[in-house]
Amino acid sequence: MENMLKKALYTGVGLVTVASDKVQDTVKTLVDNGKMSEEEGKKVVDEFMTDLDSKREEFEGRINKIVNKIVNTVDLPSRSDFSTLKSRIKELESQLESNETTQSVKKVVKKAVAKKTVPTKKEVVKKVEAVKKTVTQKAAPVKKMVKKVTDN
Repeated sequence: MENMLKKALYTGVGLVTVASDKVQDTVKTLVDNGKMSEEEGKKVVDEFMTDLDSKREEFEGRINKIVNKIVNTVDLPSRSDFSTLKSRIKELESQLESNETTQSVKKVVKKAVAKKTVPTKKEVVKKVEAVKKTVTQKAAPVKKMVKKVTDN
């Protein structure tokens, strides 16, 4: 969508440039052939450029209205909304990771207490790493979605 708007704008700028060049060339040819005085030619070019500026402002206004209408219709989040959502997702991911890690450690300790054995540090670290890996895998689709949205 954004690409189409950019292409349309660039096409419009190109057309305006070509039209402006053509008008100036035509007026120059008429002046060189003596069919128009230099002052008349300058006046025609100046009027054309003034009219072109007013049309450009009108065109920009129309484009802004169209873009705003599209944005409101599609109900896209604003940049600030998006930034807030991004930071909230990161916060929730870290809470999820720390919560699952804590729960995993508690489970290991409960099992050890039930067996009346104390787990080694190595066993606890291994279990915590396994939980972190699981959390990372569960968070991957969310991260991909956030990346996809931020890239667009």
